[in-house]
Amino acid sequence: MSFLTIGHRGVMGVEPENTLRSFVRAERAGMDAIELDLHLSKDGALVVMHDADVDRTTDGTGPIAEKTLEELRELDAGQGERIPVFEEVLDAVCLPLQVEIKDAAAARVLADVVVKRELVDRIEVTSFQDDAVREINALVPGVRTALVASRWGSDIVERAQAVGAPALALNIRRLTLETVEHAHGEGLRVIGWVVNTQDHLRLVRALELDGATTDFPEIRRTGRFTA
Repeated sequence: MSFLTIGHRGVMGVEPENTLRSFVRAERAGMDAIELDLHLSKDGALVVMHDADVDRTTDGTGPIAEKTLEELRELDAGQGERIPVFEEVLDAVCLPLQVEIKDAAAARVLADVVVKRELVDRIEVTSFQDDAVREINALVPGVRTALVASRWGSDIVERAQAVGAPALALNIRRLTLETVEHAHGEGLRVIGWVVNTQDHLRLVRALELDGATTDFPEIRRTGRFTA
């Protein structure tokens, strides 16, 4: 498979993260895929936001889980953007999506959308939580998944295998050749995040990664190569 350059929350280095504006900019910049994050609102909507609360990225305060979608829609997510739901992203861009889910409950709601809209070939579902990856694999046979980790032990490859994930998305700052070789030896793909500098790109090349997640459109232009 060719090396993938994945736009992190769209292109959050230049646009408000996890907004339709950011996702459209990522597509226009030529990214191969777009990464986004999902939480459930109080009334069960798949809300596109990274944090569990709205404080950092909007003009509101409080947990997403305690707000209805209507209440969330009233918030400014940056430059006048509104918090999108997952279905809106599907309609706004055509690129493949790397979708990070925060818990097993979100996995179950996402599974319904994936099945109804026949998205198995378009999305890859990721999570830091082993149980969430295991859940989505059980609910949607054939869906591509990846286990995400910032810090990990020597069992990270075995953890991915145990939950049925054929890929790992790992923090580039802690990634070693030993981990990559172990993963590749077991047939797992490895994505590095977040790759925002030329030093990071050189490390991606040296480690022979399968892809990189980045905040900036220019990384796609300057770092294009096949792993």
